[in-house]
Amino acid sequence: MAYDTELVERIREVLAPLRGVEEKRMFGGLAFLIGGHMTVAASGQGGLLVRVPPADTDKLLARAHVSPMVMGGRDMRGWLRVDLAGVKTKRQLQSWVTRSVDYVRTLPPKCAGRH
Repeated sequence: MAYDTELVERIREVLAPLRGVEEKRMFGGLAFLIGGHMTVAASGQGGLLVRVPPADTDKLLARAHVSPMVMGGRDMRGWLRVDLAGVKTKRQLQSWVTRSVDYVRTLPPKCAGRH
């Protein structure tokens, strides 16, 4: 399954006011990075992948339409999959994107000169 191009456009709209956002094809989807760190992605398996503080993973998994991101058969703490039903509205999508961007901004840049 290809990533949802409508979701990509909606993510771009939310991230438009921010500087230093990069787009990169990853894991069959389209990821959005800040400072070299992936924040969110339109997943090739559908829905939104979201990076969150690892300590918040369990609390956020209790929300509707949220499941763990699984890679190589393992749940990835600090990463969530949000079904399209959980990001139907602009407000829902904005909430997830903002949560992720706020967290990623606390991380040191991966590469010198990238912000």
